Amino acid sequence: MRIAMWSGPRNLSTAMMYSFGARTDCAVVDEPFYAAYLQMTGLDHPMREEILTSQPQDPAQVASALVGPTPGARPVWYQKHMTQHMIPGVPRDWMRKVRNVFLIRHPARVIASYAAKRENPTLDDIGFWQQAELFDEVQGWGGDPVVIDSHDIRDDPAGMLERLCVAIDLPFSPEMLGWPQGGHPQDGVWASHWYGAVWRSTGFAEPEEGLPEVPEHLQPVLQAALPFYEKMKAIKI
Repeated sequence: MRIAMWSGPRNLSTAMMYSFGARTDCAVVDEPFYAAYLQMTGLDHPMREEILTSQPQDPAQVASALVGPTPGARPVWYQKHMTQHMIPGVPRDWMRKVRNVFLIRHPARVIASYAAKRENPTLDDIGFWQQAELFDEVQGWGGDPVVIDSHDIRDDPAGMLERLCVAIDLPFSPEMLGWPQGGHPQDGVWASHWYGAVWRSTGFAEPEEGLPEVPEHLQPVLQAALPFYEKMKAIKI
């Protein structure tokens, strides 16, 4: 089984990768299209040069690998993907051969977290419209996509992970509720910049409190992202 987990940044995505990576039957891969995305767009992200040299820059090569042999011949392969990486020129046909899951988070939380690491995120940076577009595409060809909210996972990790496993026809394992401190061997090279909190963790964080305040200059980004989030939230498990 190959599971493609689609989210924007700052969305519990790394913790979810660690959760699946704790399963003895599961291999993981961390944002395999990142180098291709940077090469194709020319964007100046933190650690750009290190990322470009750490992964294949040809998106067709990446796509082929994602539906090729699973690492270590493990029966489950969890693929952590960023929706904003799927720009024109990045193949999508391979998505028909994987189980597509969409991980959502309220945009106020995403924007506040992203802005703490990289100033002034744009709507394109945080992946909401791209996530909705990919969902519609998968649904359009009968891919039976699943939507899960990171807020619900933090409220009840065991219950929500079990529901997710049922939805994708994967036996639940209690191994998914914890992981060793210090990161995962398959972390992307960018992990030192973005993954500090999750490196210090050994399981999912406590339930989230009220929504953070979004600065005035980022309110347009929040308002633009909200309709995409609300659309996905309405069909979450």
